[in-house]
Amino acid sequence: MRARTLPLSRQRSGGGKPIARKALAVAAAVALSTGLLAGCADDGGDDSDSSSGGGGEGKTTITLGLFGTMGFKEAGLYAEYEKLNPDINIEENVVERNENYYPALVNHLTTNSGLMDVQAIEVANIAEVVGTQADKFTDLSKVEGVKKDGWLPWKWEQATTKDGQTIGLGTDVGPMAICYRKDLFEKAGLPTDRKEVGELWAGDWKKFIETGEKYKKGAGKDSFFMDSPGGLINAILSSEEEKFYDASGEVIYKTNPAVKDAFDLTAEAAEKGLVQSQTQFQPAWDTTIANSKFATVACPPWMLGTIKGKSKPDAAGKWDVAVAPKSGNWGGSFLGVPKSGKNVEEAQKLVAWLTAPEQQAKLFKVQGSFPSAPAAYDSAEVTGAKNEMTGDAPIGEIFSEAAKQIPVQVIGPKDQIIQQGLTDNGVILVTKGKSAAEAWETATKTIDNNLDK
Repeated sequence: MRARTLPLSRQRSGGGKPIARKALAVAAAVALSTGLLAGCADDGGDDSDSSSGGGGEGKTTITLGLFGTMGFKEAGLYAEYEKLNPDINIEENVVERNENYYPALVNHLTTNSGLMDVQAIEVANIAEVVGTQADKFTDLSKVEGVKKDGWLPWKWEQATTKDGQTIGLGTDVGPMAICYRKDLFEKAGLPTDRKEVGELWAGDWKKFIETGEKYKKGAGKDSFFMDSPGGLINAILSSEEEKFYDASGEVIYKTNPAVKDAFDLTAEAAEKGLVQSQTQFQPAWDTTIANSKFATVACPPWMLGTIKGKSKPDAAGKWDVAVAPKSGNWGGSFLGVPKSGKNVEEAQKLVAWLTAPEQQAKLFKVQGSFPSAPAAYDSAEVTGAKNEMTGDAPIGEIFSEAAKQIPVQVIGPKDQIIQQGLTDNGVILVTKGKSAAEAWETATKTIDNNLDK
């Protein structure tokens, strides 16, 4: 699995559908919060161009605008496609961080200039692009070989407009499980078998907190049950069908019982000392992985790469993966083809090929990007997947089942701002001594101020 270094703002909407267009009539340039990193990809290299090779005379060069390390080049997919199509040359232009990539993309879309033949879109931005920039993209549902049922239904809907235009084909998704330390569970007197562990909290996040209380009683002060309050509230909210916006496009985060319940449950965990006072993907949080300071973490497939990258060598095999209380999604990107590109038809063919089940399976094997194409779940690359951190755990099977259960969730243009407000200006404060009521008040004031900007 690939290693990832991602900030709190990496939290993003679950499997969902874009909201109604009323709420999307907003300025296209979103003031993204600091630290929003690459979609479902590593942050690698610098903010300069990264090419797969120079074009040959007489060849058609297809350009891709990407962020982070989406893995197509690393998995050998460009080279394979060029071998199958000798008249094609592929070049990628990579920006390391989505917080730098996306505003530039919006500017290019607004001016309808400077666009690559293919442009990646991160899931946190797909609702806004669908609502405000769909007319700049070709309808990929009409491309030969592309069929709606080739993708998870909610993944297809995320990139589809109200009138049925599909502006992007899904690459990966982030079905969540719970990664846990078997050795720490054993010391705390809890079961370690992944099936028994999953049964401890099956179907209910409240049971997860109850398990945390049992863990604390057995483990004492040597470690925390979970890595962070932000990780917990993100996991809970990602399993809800509706969170920050309703289907009509209205902002409902303050009146939606599911949001307040998730906030209060996370605050309860913080008050009881079950979660660390840490912000995910910060250096101090990284250190707690290396020093075995927590026993569980909300875990999409790419999180295994983070765990591996931050762990000491002796942690290999000490982790395992159990089913989450409820399925949710954390991650995912799309590839779209702008109408103004120089090679629209060839770009459409390339995008269809890159996102086909066979290529998604290869990408998962090399990069850990979990397929959004269900047909890939039966491939050997997925069914036989293992990870050195989790030993013999059948991670492909676990994540496949989780992906099938992810709810169709309404996502809005400023989900990212609301999510970060609830974490950085909300539940984290409870770990620092604030009451849940005080933390909620601070969070909502901060969010409302940011939404008014």
